[in-house]
Amino acid sequence: MSQGGAAACEAAKPQDRGWAWMVLLAAVLLQGLTLGFPSCIGVFFTDLQHEFQASNSETSWFPSIMVAVLYGGGPLCSILVKRFGCRFAVMLGGLLSGVGMVSSSFCKSISQLYLTAGLITGLGSCFSFQAGVTVLGYYFVRWRTLANAMASTGVSLGFTLWPLLSQYLLDEMGWRNTFLIFGGILLNCCVCGAIMRPVQLASESPLQSPKPAEAPGRKAEGAQLSNGASSPHPELQQQTRRTACFQMLQKYLAFDIFCQNKGYQIYTIGVTWMMMGFALPHVYLVPYAIQNGVEERRAALLISIIGFINIFIRPLTGLLSGHRVFTGRRIYLFSLAVLLCGLSNFICVISAEFSVLIIYCVILSIAMSGIGALTFQVLMDVVEIDRFSSALGLFTILESIMLLIGPPLTGLLVDITRDFHYVFYNSSFFLISAALFMVLSFYALEKKNKLKEASKVPLDNPSRYHYNEMPTEPQSESQSPPAVMYITSI
Repeated sequence: MSQGGAAACEAAKPQDRGWAWMVLLAAVLLQGLTLGFPSCIGVFFTDLQHEFQASNSETSWFPSIMVAVLYGGGPLCSILVKRFGCRFAVMLGGLLSGVGMVSSSFCKSISQLYLTAGLITGLGSCFSFQAGVTVLGYYFVRWRTLANAMASTGVSLGFTLWPLLSQYLLDEMGWRNTFLIFGGILLNCCVCGAIMRPVQLASESPLQSPKPAEAPGRKAEGAQLSNGASSPHPELQQQTRRTACFQMLQKYLAFDIFCQNKGYQIYTIGVTWMMMGFALPHVYLVPYAIQNGVEERRAALLISIIGFINIFIRPLTGLLSGHRVFTGRRIYLFSLAVLLCGLSNFICVISAEFSVLIIYCVILSIAMSGIGALTFQVLMDVVEIDRFSSALGLFTILESIMLLIGPPLTGLLVDITRDFHYVFYNSSFFLISAALFMVLSFYALEKKNKLKEASKVPLDNPSRYHYNEMPTEPQSESQSPPAVMYITSI
């Protein structure tokens, strides 16, 4: 190949260099703007209750819908990315998020807030976040793991800054004007999306900007009609639609993996059950502190403390879990983090003094860092890498259902009992029971696999006795990354 051809080939492959680092910076900002945003909703909880004369249960539906759509919209986002590309999906998400929050500032009832801030803003955040993570797979090959780890720090920055900004704006101009300003801030997702220009490979075909094209079946059908041929039999058409629908469900919602892979089945059930209690402190910690005499600014600071500690602890947890000592045993490290998260809630029950709540936030943040760093590492351990995208689709949808119903049900319990302690009792129950379920189930599964293998042929490699961890080969530069990765961060 001539020098000119080699230079053109290098210019056509921007991975791991140059503009890729600008895209990484945009991804950090995106995660702070989208995934970090729900952390500030608790600051407005009391004001929204008074404004709309709503109960705890009614008010908690608003953040629940937002978070549920943010997590559960992955399959819809993947279709959008595959059809129009990552840049379009990120910019559309930024537009929806901004419009949703601007519309929220004019809401006259709490139910209108469910639609604007809950559904529209949540869906926009989902598009921007998930497409922003997906584009990193195109821009980074050699440094992909590092890029994803650095991008996840945006979540911690969002957790730190959003509550402080929210409390300041709320004190200065009220919740309506604050939501109006938030709409303008979230429109910056469109700027981040503009940075994520399509990647060109040596073949000069953009990786994530496919042009709309007709499916082969449609072309054939059009040719038949143009030639005057008769259309297919209605029953055949119906069967074809059913087959296409089944294939789409198989692609984005891996029910076959759930039925056949015991490790994936146990882990999905455990994490889904955990999510019933995981989000409760984020929604109710600020109103709980305010009800017990903590100043509003100091109450908002509690959420920021959680985010600030996450900035440092989450990368360390990721590095620790990557050590070979934990190969095949990360599920036990993850369960320990879930157990610690559940036990930490009892601190709030003991006392609601500000100094005690700071201790609670420190311990909770350490446990959350472990959960956030390990959730998808463990999932990659229990499913084959070529089915990871499908497995994650079902995983996130089940998560979103629990995130949707958990806070409102707990809010209903608080309305009935008039006791905020039940928030932390509930959270502890779901987290501790989920941790014990996963530990005991995986331990039993590991023992069963050992006995099964021992009854066949003795193996020299003891690492294969663990819970079906799937080793993966590094992806070559010439191989394009998956068309969609619904990666979420907790």
